[in-house]
Amino acid sequence: MGGKKAPGFGACLVLGLLAQAIAKLAPALGAALFAIALGMVCGNTFLNRPAFDEGLKFSERSLLEYSIVLTGGTLVLSDILALGLGGVAFILCQMALTVAAAYLIGRRFGFGRRFCLLMGAGNAVCGSSAIATVSPVVGANSKDKGISITIVNVTGTVLMVLLPLVTGLVYGHAMLPTTAMIGGVMQSIGQVIAAAGLVGAEYVPGATIFKIVRIVFIVLVALAFSRLNPEEEGSLFADGKASGGVKAGVPWFIIGFFILAVLPQKRERRFLLPAARPWAPLFICPGIRYNGTVSRKKRRGLH
Repeated sequence: MGGKKAPGFGACLVLGLLAQAIAKLAPALGAALFAIALGMVCGNTFLNRPAFDEGLKFSERSLLEYSIVLTGGTLVLSDILALGLGGVAFILCQMALTVAAAYLIGRRFGFGRRFCLLMGAGNAVCGSSAIATVSPVVGANSKDKGISITIVNVTGTVLMVLLPLVTGLVYGHAMLPTTAMIGGVMQSIGQVIAAAGLVGAEYVPGATIFKIVRIVFIVLVALAFSRLNPEEEGSLFADGKASGGVKAGVPWFIIGFFILAVLPQKRERRFLLPAARPWAPLFICPGIRYNGTVSRKKRRGLH
């Protein structure tokens, strides 16, 4: 790890360990929730400095990606195939309804087509990454992109705490519906891991599977958006009027996730360290919260 990453990563490490210690006083709440809260408070105060940026980005992005790959190592191929056509159909329906709802609600409140499409993609697929992917496709400007990223991150942060409560009230934290709701609704994969971790470490792999399928489908969303008319004049479904070409691919950590999942090893002989994956979210959560702070978005010009 480079010297520039050390301050930010060290801050996440300290906050994660502190959250683990605090959680011993209230084990029902879980350490991840305290890590998120500490990240929010510290990210808007003494951690709001450029010196911490590289390390916090590493914790939020790179460490998260490695954690996703390792999660694949805790699964076997049958776990993924158990999702079945019904699970894939659920994800497709959820994504289509989310895009449609975001678009219709946004238009109802007078927002432009491009902004509404960005909100639909961000909420339906994978938050900021989806917005960045479809922005050139629909020709969105930096203002629409910045505002949509901010709203999606704030909404995801709220849902990260609410969904574990909702799944407990509605489903009694039954495994399949709980993982389907968390993995099928949360915006970013980091938020999925954090929210599932609030319910229990055993819920993280299932929720991650649902989320990963959504990420893979970003290609379909980008292709669909390329067939829409993002201009205010004319029908939305006028063909071939999107501003840019489609540049969407499958991220490397998704490929790594599936490679580890299909390795011919029995579950009890998985080569992962048993303590590695449960601890990873504690160091990721403060970075996720830092990325969503108001002060950092002002530095990025996203206010």
